[in-house]
Amino acid sequence: MPEYKGIQYMRERLATKKTRVDMRYRYYEMKDKTLDPGITIPPELRRQYMATLGWCAKAVDSIADRLVFREFEEDNFGLNEIFQMNNPDIIYDSAILGALVSSCDFIYISPDEDGFPRLQVIDGGNATGTIDPITNMLTEGYAVLKRDDYDKPILEAYFTREYTEYHQKGVGVLRRDDNPAPYPLLVPIIYRPDAKRPFGHARISRACMYLQKFAKRTLERSDIAAEFYSIPQRYVLGMSPDAEQMDKWKLTISSMIQIDRDEDGEKPVMGQFQQMTMAPLSEQLRMAAANFAGETGLTTDDLGFVSDNPSSAEAIKASHETLRITAKKAQKTFGTGFLNAGYLAACLRDNFAYQRKQFYLTTPKWEPIFDPDASALTIIGDGVSKINSAIPGYMGTDNIRDLTGIKPSKEVGYAGPGTGNPGGGGTQLPGEPK
Repeated sequence: MPEYKGIQYMRERLATKKTRVDMRYRYYEMKDKTLDPGITIPPELRRQYMATLGWCAKAVDSIADRLVFREFEEDNFGLNEIFQMNNPDIIYDSAILGALVSSCDFIYISPDEDGFPRLQVIDGGNATGTIDPITNMLTEGYAVLKRDDYDKPILEAYFTREYTEYHQKGVGVLRRDDNPAPYPLLVPIIYRPDAKRPFGHARISRACMYLQKFAKRTLERSDIAAEFYSIPQRYVLGMSPDAEQMDKWKLTISSMIQIDRDEDGEKPVMGQFQQMTMAPLSEQLRMAAANFAGETGLTTDDLGFVSDNPSSAEAIKASHETLRITAKKAQKTFGTGFLNAGYLAACLRDNFAYQRKQFYLTTPKWEPIFDPDASALTIIGDGVSKINSAIPGYMGTDNIRDLTGIKPSKEVGYAGPGTGNPGGGGTQLPGEPK
């Protein structure tokens, strides 16, 4: 039996990670209310004009919305069926979004009343474990399944290769279920792992958080400065000390002000301070947007600084090349995580410890990151026709769907999801030589 570090170690490990995960979720949900110190604006005034900005949410959603998992190809073990029975429209998107925010989410696998695998996504602030760097699966895991109103754990689960143990507050060990799979039934879904940080890196990086705070401070200064910008400051020189004091509010909003001469025939001199300009603050905000766009692979158009000339679909795709590469890289790691979850779910369903290498043919398939427009479809069709003219049958319905994201009609012999039919049933495509 392998040596385990125990549930108490896992609780302490999760406590050290939860604060960072919760902080990133606050940035994503635009609830970060940090009162940054300033040398010119009093804290009381800054609280009245506290700004809210959603750039970190935009950085996450810009990738999460483009990552659409389609199916498992060469599905010899019925993984598609397992995910179809577990609300795939929710579970894929939820796992991807949480992994982008906190660097790692987890899929918790448990049997339902009939013994069929039940999948549940748990965020990185409520689960942890020790990871096997070779398979990217856990050797032991821990998850908080339920918390009370004070954020204290009520129901916990401790995962090993042999069993899943449930702990309830005030009771202790509630029950222990045998684990037929060769790994714990808690699977990490990781964004950008490496050898130093096997649990990955969050999309909301330290630079993203700093730049959003920097932009928020600029917005707060702009909001306060707008009060002075809208009402210029005026002054009066040479008023007699015995003169009746003027109402400052009436002096500010009145369109006509009457001031009589004094007994000696003297009159005061009125003037206006030079009106401030908002241009430096606007440029500062634009600079923050440019830095944030460079950090995340977005464009300043995505952050609200719209260019004068509208871009075509190809121009938008070209400007988001960094975003496309980042999303393509994320597809690989997320696809491996979903395959690992399906593998352990199949072991639980069949009550049999399959070997991971038996699933080497099963491949995760994704929809295209950018949906092609009409001109792109024309170019793709042209290319397919020329390639098939040079190499007959090289491009089939599966290749074209990977390029376009459009499901082929049944009339062309599409054999259905997960079959891995390379030629679309052998039906000739338009442009293919006979």
